[in-house]
Amino acid sequence: MRSVTSPTLRISQSSPATVTISGDWTVHALTDGHCLHNLHAELLSCQQRSDPIWDLCGVNALDHTGAQVLWHAWQCRRPAQLRVHANHQGIFERLEQVSQRPLPKPPKQRLNSIMQLGMVMLGFFSHARDLLTLLGQLIFDLGRFLRHPLRGPWKELSANLYRMGAQALGITALVGILIGIVLSYLSAQQLRTFGGDLFIVNILGMSIIRELGPMLAAILVAGRSGSAITAQLGVMRVTEELDAMRVMGIPHGFRLIMPKVLALALAMPLLVIWTDVMALIGGMISAQALLGMTPEFFVYKLPEAVPLLNYWIGLGKGVTFGILIALIACHFGLRIEPNTESLGRGTTGSVVIAITVVIIADAVFAIIFSKVGY
Repeated sequence: MRSVTSPTLRISQSSPATVTISGDWTVHALTDGHCLHNLHAELLSCQQRSDPIWDLCGVNALDHTGAQVLWHAWQCRRPAQLRVHANHQGIFERLEQVSQRPLPKPPKQRLNSIMQLGMVMLGFFSHARDLLTLLGQLIFDLGRFLRHPLRGPWKELSANLYRMGAQALGITALVGILIGIVLSYLSAQQLRTFGGDLFIVNILGMSIIRELGPMLAAILVAGRSGSAITAQLGVMRVTEELDAMRVMGIPHGFRLIMPKVLALALAMPLLVIWTDVMALIGGMISAQALLGMTPEFFVYKLPEAVPLLNYWIGLGKGVTFGILIALIACHFGLRIEPNTESLGRGTTGSVVIAITVVIIADAVFAIIFSKVGY
């Protein structure tokens, strides 16, 4: 087997200058050490000379990699004075033909808007199908859990309750107090103008207990717990933990999906009550500062201003919002592909879709119970 000869380049000082190329100009010879870097520097110096003579008759071996190095040094055109061996002539002829060939134009896309609308609709139906499949599996898992409660995932359920419920008390309390203060302050400014100071209890009670409390808690939980659920399932997909569970015969729905849905369905009504209480406390603080209304009077007037049915509507919203957020988060988590880009995109989509669905569900509640609780 013939040994590889290092590629060399010599430049004569005659006029016109002669660039003599010799050795093996192949991928193996060019990638040996810093050979290619040194040749690039010498080829750049050759470009500064006017119409040199290129002598390639001393080249022992030439492949497409070596020919490409020389072709780019010639600025993608054959030099006027070129001496090359007949065996290597065909490579430069092919390079010349390819460089003269025009680039293909991208095909014109007709009905682009209609095609995009169709893709959106297909994506929507794909998500709806997978979500219905997930809901059906959840119903079967709940039936299995009710038949054999002692074999249920109690540890997973308690852990999810702690993470989604107890650890969310701080942020929901802070946002609830601030919203109550802001709403009470704005309402007091208008009511004081018309002498209707006492109606601030009605405004705060109805708006917070029936609408703002469940909505605030749901949005915070969707951004906090919903994204965590999607990220957790997505990381399990990336690290192939879900595949390992399937190989071991551990069902995803019974051990992963159902505990999260049940935990959020139980935690959300409690968080709604907690958010309502904190928002009303913030409203009482602002009402006392602006209108001189004592907290005792506020608490005394609250049951009269807000019928009891509104509390149950708020709790029903909490349960519904919790189930929707958990299902959407699990749905997007299971659709994560095994790469980091899909993980970020899926987590973002989970939060956005969950908040949108919560707002739509709240509008449906408002329409259904429009004549109830007033």
